[in-house]
Amino acid sequence: MSDLATSRDRPALFRPVTVALLLAVGVIGFIGSLLLGAFAPDLGSGGAPAGSHALSKASTGYAGLVELARATGRYPSIIRDEADWDTDNLLVITPERGAADMTNILAARTNLSTLIVLPKWLTAADQDNPGWVNIVGLLPAGEPEGVLAPATRLRVGRVKRFGRPLVPVGDTPKLLAVAAPRPLQAIAATPLLDPLLTDERGHIVLGRIHNTKRYVLADPDLLSNHGIRDLPHARAALALLDHLNAPGVSGIAFDVVTNDLARGRSPLKLMFVPPFVGATILLAVALALAGWQAVTRFGAPRPRTRAIAFGKVALIDNTAALVRRAGREASLGYRYAALIRDRARAVFGVPTGLRDAETDAYLDGLGGDTRFTELFAAAERADRREDILGAACALNHWLWEERR
Repeated sequence: MSDLATSRDRPALFRPVTVALLLAVGVIGFIGSLLLGAFAPDLGSGGAPAGSHALSKASTGYAGLVELARATGRYPSIIRDEADWDTDNLLVITPERGAADMTNILAARTNLSTLIVLPKWLTAADQDNPGWVNIVGLLPAGEPEGVLAPATRLRVGRVKRFGRPLVPVGDTPKLLAVAAPRPLQAIAATPLLDPLLTDERGHIVLGRIHNTKRYVLADPDLLSNHGIRDLPHARAALALLDHLNAPGVSGIAFDVVTNDLARGRSPLKLMFVPPFVGATILLAVALALAGWQAVTRFGAPRPRTRAIAFGKVALIDNTAALVRRAGREASLGYRYAALIRDRARAVFGVPTGLRDAETDAYLDGLGGDTRFTELFAAAERADRREDILGAACALNHWLWEERR
């Protein structure tokens, strides 16, 4: 009986080209799903809540400024990982509360251009419109004052008069001379800040911390979605960012880590970013080679053998395999010697009725170079395959020699 299948008589279910296309589509789809799963959170807002950060489309958010910078070729980026704080681009930090921890981010930006936008509005999420906020009122003055405290102590006030143009100081672009927000949040004049933009009374709206590259914007409405709703304020926002950016740098980074929107690197994303992307490429090449070997035949095909072979040799081989598996090889020497004794009785006409010992003595009396009892004892003592085979050959040789 054979278990070979007559596959040559069966029609192919799919053509090789069809199978190749299906495999290609499957592999491309799998890789695409991995890439989307790794980088999808960085492609958009990722369901970020409304608030005063660069991913928010609410009136107090800065998503509009990010889109405006992108549309005008300023290459904005969203910083979600602390490891990216050391970028050479101007980094815009928008803490929403005075208790926001600024220690690590400021330490990473010691000699790099950094704009800190102080919080101003107290908001609540709009339950009827996802992504919107309702302005409850102004934050207490202690909130914006606490952003840089205690290292830099500022006194923040609100000017109820509005509509008057702001005043650029020094080389600050004249485009910033736009109508002040209502109400205007400003910082009282202090030696700690070098004024860059003030109101008509000298209160600092935009200043630089003395002898540093850190800038403080007192009123966020100059950059927020609501604040850049008209063309003059949009131009002023871009001019402000360009003026504060480092020379020769065109990109602008917006931090959301301080807004609790950080996203750590997942193991899946690490597979596609340096330095681990090299190992991923090597693994992909190894898998491709393994797949090629699996579908490609090397050399001529060899037909399968039958599960049960024909003939006495196959029967003997199967019996020997059963004996080995059962662990009975050690007892074969004695049994083969007893079989030779029985054959010798018939061949040499040993009288009937003799016991085994008497039969052995009779066979020894036949003469010859080797005594039968010695060969029988050697076969009985043999317990290894080689010794059993040698004893069996010796007994078989004795039988044929004595028959001559």
